[in-house]
Amino acid sequence: MAPIGSLWGVPRQRQTKYILSAAAIAGLEVDLKPFEFGVSNKSPEFVNKFPFAKIPTFEGEDGFVLLEGASIARYVASLAPESGLLGNSIKDAALVDQWIHFAEHEINGYTDLVWQLVERFFPEKGYSESIHKSVLERQERSLKFLEQNLNLREFVVTDEITLADIVLASITQRAARVTLGAAERALYPNVFAHYARVAGDPRIKDIFGAADFVEVPVGPKKDE
Repeated sequence: MAPIGSLWGVPRQRQTKYILSAAAIAGLEVDLKPFEFGVSNKSPEFVNKFPFAKIPTFEGEDGFVLLEGASIARYVASLAPESGLLGNSIKDAALVDQWIHFAEHEINGYTDLVWQLVERFFPEKGYSESIHKSVLERQERSLKFLEQNLNLREFVVTDEITLADIVLASITQRAARVTLGAAERALYPNVFAHYARVAGDPRIKDIFGAADFVEVPVGPKKDE
């Protein structure tokens, strides 16, 4: 099977997992190009094609260029409607989009913010304990909502894996490497059972790779 296009990204990146998993379940091939962050994305050839110079980025065999992981994954899924990745109706597709936006903004957005806080990415290497606590509380609210929605069903939209499940599982994996230690994960049995179902699917198990969960949430770096 000829590839539908080329993808620039790194396997550990959650967005790359969205795309490769969608392609695997859809029965499509994507050519993952060699990539070295800070080198490949600064080359004139890359910047000329992708001026934003971030990953993941995609170029179809027909020259169609796309960025943003969820958008690329949705495009890939749309090429194989029979896969069920976007559901089986217009309403299903809307729900898939709903859960993708929820996962990215109401869960992963807070994971990334905590990581940036503890790694002192902000001006003057600033860290705020009160902001850290507030962000975790917001993520907790979102995880409780997801936990309730997974109480009576295995997947969030239909009776099989959709793109929404792939995105949610990727984002759950990311959170469990940053904000959710063992004690926190125990509060969300449905969320992590869902993660195990999706990440353990034989079609995408190798794409998700090892869980690499932390035992305790990451904490702030000491003042230098």
